[in-house]
Amino acid sequence: MQFLTFIGFTALVAIISYLKTRKTEESSSDGYFLGGRSLTAGVIAGSLLLTNLSTEQIVGLNGSAYQSGLSVMVWETLAAIAMVVTAMFLLPRYLKGGLTTIPGFLAKRFDVTTKTLTSGLFLTGYVVVLLPVILYSGSLAISGMFDVPKLLDITQTQSIWICVWGIGIIGSIYAVFGGLKAVAISDSINAVGLLIGGILIPVFGLMLIGDGSLLDGLSILTSENPDKFKSMGGPTDPVPFYTIFTGMMLVQLFYWGTNQQIIQRALGAKDLKEGQKGLLLASFIKILGPIIVVLPGLIAYHVFNGNLESSDTAYPMLVKKVLPTAWLGFFAAVIFGAILSSFNSVLNSSVTLFGIDIYKQHINQDADEKTVVKYGKLFGVVLAITSMFIAPLIANAGSLFAYLQEINGIYSIPILTIIVVGYLTKRVPAIAAKIGLFSGCLLYILSQFILQPYYINKALANAEATGIKDEAALALIKAQAYPHFLDVMAILFVLNVIIMLIIGKLKPREVDFVQEYTKQVDITPWKYTNQTGILICVIVIGVYVYFA
Repeated sequence: MQFLTFIGFTALVAIISYLKTRKTEESSSDGYFLGGRSLTAGVIAGSLLLTNLSTEQIVGLNGSAYQSGLSVMVWETLAAIAMVVTAMFLLPRYLKGGLTTIPGFLAKRFDVTTKTLTSGLFLTGYVVVLLPVILYSGSLAISGMFDVPKLLDITQTQSIWICVWGIGIIGSIYAVFGGLKAVAISDSINAVGLLIGGILIPVFGLMLIGDGSLLDGLSILTSENPDKFKSMGGPTDPVPFYTIFTGMMLVQLFYWGTNQQIIQRALGAKDLKEGQKGLLLASFIKILGPIIVVLPGLIAYHVFNGNLESSDTAYPMLVKKVLPTAWLGFFAAVIFGAILSSFNSVLNSSVTLFGIDIYKQHINQDADEKTVVKYGKLFGVVLAITSMFIAPLIANAGSLFAYLQEINGIYSIPILTIIVVGYLTKRVPAIAAKIGLFSGCLLYILSQFILQPYYINKALANAEATGIKDEAALALIKAQAYPHFLDVMAILFVLNVIIMLIIGKLKPREVDFVQEYTKQVDITPWKYTNQTGILICVIVIGVYVYFA
């Protein structure tokens, strides 16, 4: 019965998506890549939330909360402020320039080589990190909910391989053959189901703790686990509180303001008003995100007495324990939709970047739009298959969410740097952008994969030599041995900006850069953007103060 419900709901979403998108002209770049620039606020908000809210968030962040408590909610709450900044500052500039891809701006501001390098960085990050993490975390969730190893009498590893390929093939069909509008429509339907199902898990969990009473359950959870309910992370937590003011805001700005996978939804807006309303609506809902991606982890910690083998199994195990059997098929279908959403969104963005920024630019400059879309789809298939082979290999990467965020730093901060400098200056030349990209990537790799292990191992060896064996003391020594990766991001961002500005001073562009208005969409702003943005920021600060 569970399996039939799962298949039924998944099929329903696919049919609705097909019926809604069959009249969209998808042989053109705008039609395929941006849904014909026709997306409205509700669709943009739903697609933004579900693209972000996939299993690497639901499984990974709840796993982090299980381990470290409420402080990890910063990944959700601070996102709201980043989305406000994007709506007020970046989106008007993107739509003014009629952008299809973020690197497209870099071609106009700097040169084509800068654009190609940035597209290459995005694509490398997607295929090596993001797509495999989405597939692996999704497979972990589906395998856990349906108990696939027991169902098929196979090992956990075999179960992960089967789930990875199942999700990958279905996701590829959505993204590669449906275009952005199919992705966005399916996202919006699944978003409703995910919000309902996502809220039911902590509700049922609290009722289990409180013996049928929701409020009693919450009271027991908070009173018996006070250390888990602090909004400000300590030095050994995944996100120490002070990092909010260093690299955390930069990571959020990159993700919500410059990451092709996310911002492509807003680039497909019918006009600036709809784009801004969509971003602000999504940012308001995002404040409620911890109810779905943090609270279940805290409940799981209480329910299982902190005895689970892996923190990343906390969410699937809690769902299996608290959700009534009749609901399991529906919720698994919604989770499956969330997995597909992130997977096919990244894949659609990859197809866009390759088709427009690499194939059309460097391989076949005379290609018509139909040919560009065709070869973009072909590239998407290759990318999907590659990520399906890589995904099961990251089983031993530690905390999924921490792994994803740290690895993303290789390309996120260099790209954010050149986009910010590109918009805020007029004379910084293309050579500065290229140096900024290379120095940002190389210095981050040097810091996190050579210097960090060296200093941490040295500090732990010294601790061992002096007889320190207490786990809490060793964790503190490890945390203090080297700067947090978010601090490293902030340092490199400032350093890269300074390097680019010095080059701009020594060897400026011959003429000022002036952004042209392409008139592809109306860029009249929504009149309540500023007031709504300020209100959202006040609410976020209030949440922090309340839980401090």
